[in-house]
Amino acid sequence: MIPTIFKALIVEENSEKGFSRNIKDKSTDELPAGDVLIKVQYSTLNYKDGLSASGHKGITRKYPHTPGVDASGIVEESSSELWKTGDEVIVTGYDLGMNTSGGFGQYIRVPAEWVVGKPENMTLRNSMIYGTAGFTAGIAINELQRFEIFPETGKILVTGATGGVGSLAVAMLSKAGYHVIASTGKKDKYEYLHKLGAKEVIDRSEVFDTSNKPLLPKRWIGAIDNVGGVTLSTVLRSTDNRGAVASIGLVESEKLDITVYPFILRGVALIGVDSAERTMEYRLKIWERISKEWLIENIDFIVKEVGLNNLNKEIDLILKGGQCGKVLVNLWDNI
Repeated sequence: MIPTIFKALIVEENSEKGFSRNIKDKSTDELPAGDVLIKVQYSTLNYKDGLSASGHKGITRKYPHTPGVDASGIVEESSSELWKTGDEVIVTGYDLGMNTSGGFGQYIRVPAEWVVGKPENMTLRNSMIYGTAGFTAGIAINELQRFEIFPETGKILVTGATGGVGSLAVAMLSKAGYHVIASTGKKDKYEYLHKLGAKEVIDRSEVFDTSNKPLLPKRWIGAIDNVGGVTLSTVLRSTDNRGAVASIGLVESEKLDITVYPFILRGVALIGVDSAERTMEYRLKIWERISKEWLIENIDFIVKEVGLNNLNKEIDLILKGGQCGKVLVNLWDNI
């Protein structure tokens, strides 16, 4: 097949200037080996993408590189019996956008085993409104339910609630019938969180306890934490008997300073949520639940849609903690 020239965000390392990001031409010949060539229609901006785009060697080892851990698009070419030309598909996680050229390019080439068929009642666009963020939130809800945390069990807290994962977690939990408490430091976003379905909105100072008390008054039966650090410690110490907390992020800190008392006196469970390396069977289960019981109508108000040419400033903003909701990347807009 004749190579296709396409546009991509390329992050390059310069010994004098550090790392630079520019939209450049790239050839499909430059893409890694793989079974499936996909013409990407949409991607989405995640915190991990921001780290890769800023030269974080813990995320991406070698540059030049195209980030983007999410992609939805149409199969252009396939050597696998699993997929055929014209199939509408989703790729999230695995190594996409980390050390494999990612969704901030108009084409990707990946192993067939990384590809998920787009659910029938979702579009390529709204599958990326969810993307890794929605998939991760879905895993967290699924895992909380494995620990018997259901709507009738008690209140659920979501920290970092205005971010991509947080926003979708609030909306999906609310759709599932939970009483959601949303925590944020953005006082101007209370109405936004109520619109997502939060029953209560609290300031993040309420989940930032530095007293070193081993236990705090019981406030919720479960939580999805996007923050880490003192916040996660506070959440755990405030969780009711036999509750569970899903740990997703570390925007505050990767460190956790806590005694064992919440675990051995209240039976609280701490659930680590990883999304990149989930089995295909598990992925299909979560996408099935997202596309049906957790599918949110009229969710567009959380979306900021941009083209590649406007992505740089959005990357800078997410690294500063300034994003709200989801940044959806339209790969063919204004190119």
